[in-house]
Formats: sequence, structure tokens, C-alpha cells
Amino acid sequence: MARRTRLAAVLTLAMINVFTLAAGITVARMLPPRLAALKVPTVASKPVTHAGQVLVPGSGSGELPTSGGLQAALAGPLSAGVLGPQVSAVVADPATGKILWSRNPYQPQTPASTTKLVTSAAVLAVLGPDATFTTRVVRGATENSVILVGGGDPTLAVHPFPSGQYPRPATLAGLAAATARALKARGRSTVSLGYDVTLYTGPGLAPGWPAAYVSTGNVTPIAALEVDQGRLTAAGVPEDDDDPYNLRARSTDPSGAAAEAFAALLTDDGIHVTGTPAAQQARPTAETLASVKSPPLSAIVQQMLEESNNVIAENLARQVALASHQPASYSGAAAAVTSELENLGISTSGLHLVDGSGLSPQDKIAPATLLRTLQLATTSARIRPLLAGLPVAGFSGTLSAGQSVFAGIGGPALGAVRAKTGNLDTVTALAGLAADKTGTTLIFAFMADKIPAAGMLRAAANAINDAAAALANCGCRLRALAAARTVGL
Repeated sequence: MARRTRLAAVLTLAMINVFTLAAGITVARMLPPRLAALKVPTVASKPVTHAGQVLVPGSGSGELPTSGGLQAALAGPLSAGVLGPQVSAVVADPATGKILWSRNPYQPQTPASTTKLVTSAAVLAVLGPDATFTTRVVRGATENSVILVGGGDPTLAVHPFPSGQYPRPATLAGLAAATARALKARGRSTVSLGYDVTLYTGPGLAPGWPAAYVSTGNVTPIAALEVDQGRLTAAGVPEDDDDPYNLRARSTDPSGAAAEAFAALLTDDGIHVTGTPAAQQARPTAETLASVKSPPLSAIVQQMLEESNNVIAENLARQVALASHQPASYSGAAAAVTSELENLGISTSGLHLVDGSGLSPQDKIAPATLLRTLQLATTSARIRPLLAGLPVAGFSGTLSAGQSVFAGIGGPALGAVRAKTGNLDTVTALAGLAADKTGTTLIFAFMADKIPAAGMLRAAANAINDAAAALANCGCRLRALAAARTVGL
């Protein structure tokens, strides 16, 4: 019986092999004509032909406007009575730094938020565009204690921001989840919480800052640990939203608010927190349980410039101080930024800084200093992210609708001007790049810090806008061409 079974199996396998072989031969005979019908691509037998040139490279020798042409274009808007008696302005070629036209270019003026340009250049030069800032949780003095250590991340949030907002900040929620996992792995479920803000020193408000800056939503006291730049909801909790329209009073204790939010998050993650979070200094050798990193510095600088974020600016100035081994205070940051500008070859003649954001009316910067900062950003890859953060006239940041007193910018400036705005009660300034109607890129700085009355601020900003639009609309070689025609006659 077994012998018959084996024989049947052998015969069956033999028949399967015969059928398979026959099917293979049939398919092989059918395949060439079928493939030919499908016109399967084949490798070319001839050399591949490369595309020819589509666009001719620029000559790099575009016609620059003349001083006379610029005078004709700018004299009117920059002589507006609403700008007051002290107007300083300068226009230059970014490729060479050559000044093409100026009015009092070395006169120090109150710069307002155009100060953020020099702060940006200094921090990018010192740290590089890929730098990040770390917020950590370390072990405390006992097994059942942890300390939240502020690292000066000005973009730190409690929870993720709404989708679509950029850059995406590091969050206390993510840090709490990682901390809870580390504690549970060590068999800990109950801890006390401290918070360390000793990275920075000195007062929370800069010289010349009134307390109203906090109550009107301009800034929060500067600290190494804060969330949402101190912005609060109507309920008084961190906003978790990069909302430049939020002009509610900001937190007066941003570090304490961050620590309380972190304690609540730990509780949600299954870690019981005893008592109230208390300020304390972590040991230098304390074990790190968890950490989160900020977005790269290039993205932070762009965010800061586009929305003129004062809290970010002050934190970045402190980071320059830390990297330069200066005290991370207002005075230390001002000294460090000034020193780095000198290292970069930017003139600091007449420069006087007391903060990094320009909120203080005590700051002084000459238009020529802002101009050289912009010119360096066009030639230095390390500082170039500064340019990406400049608001675009009519489209983004403080040059777009409803974002600042410069929102009225229009006409030829739309899309052609990228610039940092600045204003205080009787101060207006604009510094950036403009593409004129011939396609030539120019750099400029317009400043007026003696506006006759605070009620004239918007009109003064519109006069500065008009100057920027005139620059964008300017071929500004008309006088030179007319002179050439006269000589030809």
C-alpha cells in the first residue's frame, strides 16, 4: 500500500513539472511581441542630450541710483512736519556698503525696535544659526525632589501651540511626560518640586521701562524660565498660543507660573507633587532626568523680528552675554552685544544700549550702524537668517494689516520692501531692504525720534512708509541721464 502511494505521488509531481514547463515555453514565445506592443522604454544607444541655458546669469553690475535722484525721491516724505526736527536717514548699496545718499547718518537716535537688528546679528554671530536652548529637570538634594532648570528658552510653552504656527516650541508637557517616565523607572511616584532661574541675574525690567509695559502686554519680567513669553488668557493661565494680538497684562511672575504649570502636568502624568514649587538652585553636578530643546536659533530670530517680540529679544541678548562670559543681566547683555558688534566690524560710535529689544527710550543707535548690520547680513551666511525674519510690506509681521502703526504701508512698497519697524510714543524708525523699480536692491535706515506729540505717531509712521515706497519706486537716475543728454547736445 505504501509503495502505491509513493508511486502515485511521483507521477503527480512529474505531471505538474510537465505542465509548468509547457506553460513557461508558451509564455516565453508570447512575451517579445507583447513587450513590443507595450513599447517598454529602453536605454538610449546615443549620448543623453543636456538642457541648454534657460536664464542668462546676472552681470552683477546693475545701475545704482544717484545721490541727486535719491534726494529728489526722499526729500519730500522725510521732510514731513510730523517727523519733527530730528530725522536721520541713509541709503546704501548692500554689495559694497557704499553710501548712496544720507542725512545725518551718524547721528545717534532712539531706535525703538530696530534695536532687534543688532541683537539678532550679535546672537547669530556668537552662537550660530543652529544653536538651541535646553530646559532640564534634574534631581534635587534628596531622592524625592526634582528641580526644573530654566535655560533661557524664550519660546518654551506649556502645551503645543495650535497647528500651523511656526516655529514649534518645546513644551513643559513633553518635559513632564519624560520626567514622569524617568521617575517611575526609578520607583518614584511622589516628589517635591523646585525651580532654578539663576542663569540670569539682575532686575526683571530694564532701565527706562515703566511697569505699564507689563500691564499693557508688551513684555513680562525677563527670567531664564518662562512660558508663552508671559502671555495669559482671560482666566490668567498661560495662553499656549503665539498671539501678537493678545495685549492683556502679562505675568508678573513668569518663573513661578511655569513651575506651577509643570507641577500640574506631573500630577496628570501620575507623579504626586508635594507642597508648592519653590525657587532653589540646582547642584552643578545634579543628574539630568529629562530635557527638551528649543527650535534652532535661526527660527527664533525670524519669529522675533517678524512679530517684534520683546521677550525673545531680551532672552537672546542674555544668551550673547552668557556666551561672552558676561553677567546675564541687562547691563551685561548690552556690553556683550556692543562688543560683538565691534568684533563684526560694525561701528558702535554713539551706540548706547540698556536692553536688547529697544523698549527703553534710553537706547541710542545711529542709522549707519543699522545699515552696516543689514549689509553684513547680506554677505555673511552665519548672520543671514536675520534677513528672513524681516517683515514684508503688506504681507507679513509688523508691516501687515493691523500689526503696527506701519500697517498703512502700500503702493510700490508692497512686496518690494522688507524691513524692521520700530516705534515708541514719539519715535518712529524703519530699516531694511528695498528692491527699486529697476530691480536693484538697496539697504536703508530711516529714523525720527522727536515726533512733536504722541498723537502724531501714526502720521509719522506713514511719512516713513512714504519714504520707503518712494525708494521702491525709484530708478533715481533721472538727473544723471538728463545731465548726460545735455552734455551730448
